[in-house]
Amino acid sequence: MTPQTVSPQTPSSAPEFPIYALYRQLLEAWNNQDAHAFAATFAENGSSVGYDGSIMNGLAEIEMTLSGIFTNHKTAAYVAIVREIRFLSPQVAMLRAVVGMIPPGKTELNPERNAIQSLVANFADNQWRIALFQNTPARFDGRPELAETLTQELRQLL
Repeated sequence: MTPQTVSPQTPSSAPEFPIYALYRQLLEAWNNQDAHAFAATFAENGSSVGYDGSIMNGLAEIEMTLSGIFTNHKTAAYVAIVREIRFLSPQVAMLRAVVGMIPPGKTELNPERNAIQSLVANFADNQWRIALFQNTPARFDGRPELAETLTQELRQLL
């Protein structure tokens, strides 16, 4: 069975759908190891904070960094559940999601790689683009039951 990139629930309102679609495009680019497509979801001056804390600023740096990663490593695939899409203004939206990762050649999640993802998108030049994407480990220090609950929820997507 092929895992779903993003939870099957579509946003309940039409204004949220472009943000959901942009996030889905970002994850699909990662899962396909397509650095150019990943970078193309960002604004020209967009920034990305990786799982390990590395910071990439601007389209060129994002594409170059990910191209190097994808060339040298077979990365794990994301599965995600969008928790919230909220408009901060008519031109700025925030998306919050939880993700799990399926290592290459495996069919199960690696719970140690679960993460919380935050995305801030900006509407300019008649399109939504990512201004900031942050990927934070979902370790839930001292609360192992929360980590297990999240893993079980993400497994429902497999």
